[in-house]
Amino acid sequence: MKSKIYMPALTGIRAIAAYLVFFHHYNTKVFPAFINRLFWEFHIGVNIFFVLSGFLIYYRYYNHVQLGRKWLGQYFMNRVARIYPVYAILTLASFYFFPKLNADTSVFFGGAQDHLNLLLLNLTFLKGFFYNFVFTGIAQSWTLTIEECFYLLAPLFFLLLRKNKNFFVYLPLLITAIGIMLVKLMGPYSAGTHAFYGDSTFMYLYTFNGTCIEFFIGMFLARIVLNNEAIVSRKPLFTFLGALIMSMSLMILCSFKQTDMIISGLYHPLGTLTDHVFLPIGTAVFFYGLIKEQTLIKNLLSSRIMVLLGKSSYVFYLIHIGFIALFLNRYTISAAEHVCQWMDTHHLGSLSSKAFFNPVLNIAMKFILLNGIAILIFKFIEEPLNNSIRKLYQRIFKRDSKELPAENKVI
Repeated sequence: MKSKIYMPALTGIRAIAAYLVFFHHYNTKVFPAFINRLFWEFHIGVNIFFVLSGFLIYYRYYNHVQLGRKWLGQYFMNRVARIYPVYAILTLASFYFFPKLNADTSVFFGGAQDHLNLLLLNLTFLKGFFYNFVFTGIAQSWTLTIEECFYLLAPLFFLLLRKNKNFFVYLPLLITAIGIMLVKLMGPYSAGTHAFYGDSTFMYLYTFNGTCIEFFIGMFLARIVLNNEAIVSRKPLFTFLGALIMSMSLMILCSFKQTDMIISGLYHPLGTLTDHVFLPIGTAVFFYGLIKEQTLIKNLLSSRIMVLLGKSSYVFYLIHIGFIALFLNRYTISAAEHVCQWMDTHHLGSLSSKAFFNPVLNIAMKFILLNGIAILIFKFIEEPLNNSIRKLYQRIFKRDSKELPAENKVI
């Protein structure tokens, strides 16, 4: 069995992906139009996460996969310990604190009258199958429904891919076809099912059926890396090529005129294709460069600070919008106003410059504070709970921790 190589740059890139999503959500019209338009397409951070998940799960588990109870129990325990504890804590806290902040709860509750059932939908990740509820609770956690679908099906995918590599093409086509069929079957009953697979746009953009190809592209990259682990280059060919394809994909997404129907470039059919195929291919090529090439970008992403930010990026992603961000907003807005008043007192800026600096400074302060909070939650809640659950499982079921690769040894 080949030993897994350590890839800290892939931890650092997680932070970049989370920050892209942050700036997508905190886009502000004080920036020039082309910057505003660019930020609006920074949802591509989610695509980066999906490709990375496909790569890492395949890379860690493909050579070990079994359908026995022992292996599957250890595999699913690893995934639950990694994803669920901090998510459950933050979800429960959100349902408790969000209504107390005097914020608009129309999106948070999605019009649901039974908040207990809605909480259960959030805690079980089932909310992501219903358009009416997809943005409830921790709004951005709809992506976790997609992730959990992949985790659940990955062992089956691996066994099929062992039999025939053509399943890299057949499986995403089949999964997408099932999604189309569900939309056709459930569309007429949308009103009575809370829009369960209510329309094709929802299916393509917000479900595993529509986004599965991104995971398969990541898995295909892992297959290439596992077969060529010894190859290392000092030429930044793939790093540059991947960054170029990703940049071109971003420009394509930015090129579509925004309308009531095309909120973002990915709502256009060509934009959807770019978002789900071209961009993930560029991301995979870029990842290959980070793994195989010695570059300044790799060194920066592998630095201690970027690795720490990458490890805490899951928490950052969960809290960057929500009750914690809303609570901070009260203080960052006030602090930004005080800074602008100080600028005015010292004649350091005009009215127009203050109109620019106030919201930008507010966002910058919130960004820094959220990173600090994310690191604290990672260090004192997420990581300890992750390790404790693993140890408890091994003690109760007497599992050998060496049966599966240690996840923190891969990235």
